[in-house]
Amino acid sequence: MKDKKQFTVIKKIAKHGNQSIIVVPKILEEYLKPGTIVELNIGILD
Repeated sequence: MKDKKQFTVIKKIAKHGNQSIIVVPKILEEYLKPGTIVELNIGILD
């Protein structure tokens, strides 16, 4: 198993047409290649 990398990102939800989306910061692009499996936990901070 590869080393587990963890990042904490706090984002405002964006709109794309009728859908709400989370835009991933460009700096994480090298870790999030297509096909990469990630665990995503969402906590609402309102």
